[in-house]
Amino acid sequence: MLAAIQESIDFLKHYYNDAKTGIILGTGLGALVNDLEIHASISYKDIPHFPLSTVESHKGKLLFGTLNGVAVIVMQGRFHYYEGYSMEQVTFPVRVLKLLGIKNLIISNASGGLNPSFEISDLMLITDHINLLPEHPLRGKNDDRLGPRFPDMSEPYDLELIEKAKSVAKELDIKLQTGVYAAVQGPALETPAEYKYLRIIGADTVGMSTVPENIVARHMGMRVFAVSVITDLGVEGKIRKISLQDVLDAAALAEPKLSKLIQVLVTRI
Repeated sequence: MLAAIQESIDFLKHYYNDAKTGIILGTGLGALVNDLEIHASISYKDIPHFPLSTVESHKGKLLFGTLNGVAVIVMQGRFHYYEGYSMEQVTFPVRVLKLLGIKNLIISNASGGLNPSFEISDLMLITDHINLLPEHPLRGKNDDRLGPRFPDMSEPYDLELIEKAKSVAKELDIKLQTGVYAAVQGPALETPAEYKYLRIIGADTVGMSTVPENIVARHMGMRVFAVSVITDLGVEGKIRKISLQDVLDAAALAEPKLSKLIQVLVTRI
């Protein structure tokens, strides 16, 4: 894998802007780039060994620029296991970001709310996760140059960054929820019985991403901060049929809050 990573880095190093923070934008959460001063925009298809986003709401571009005066690298679109990629492919860009120089990773996603106190378009800081995906991103022979065989996961989401985000949200008068994110394979949404099961085992939200990126980032020693936008509800009595457009509409309502939160947070990392 290192040889492939190095080919990607050799291609991208000419654009590298000394950024220490990387951002992965989830479904319907691409408006942050409107506040980004973009210095370079590279399509995933042009980057050696990068997969291609097949979900229509994921633009598939790697952006180098500054956000609120801070150098960042932004993934405008991610990859999912349900698209047919292996976990190694899904998480490959995270390894590239780390070896380019990224130390802090901010991840956003759209998810289904399981906590009865949550409302559509709420923001939830992820404090922990439950991995229900069928393949682990660290399965197989470990390369000690990338990280340890058995990485510690006692603090998957950086507590210092979570506290800083809470402080920023208070200053900006942004309502924040906190909770546990469950990752499932997808792409079908959950049945009412599955929603109930996920809630019973301790999840506050459910989605189809983020956990693989988190595991690989922690494997490589990166600090991770993640936030979910609640785009639908899996709470008994509130479950209804939804479409991708419903998810995008709910995410659009939350985007201004999420963008403000991240813009200030990157200045305090």
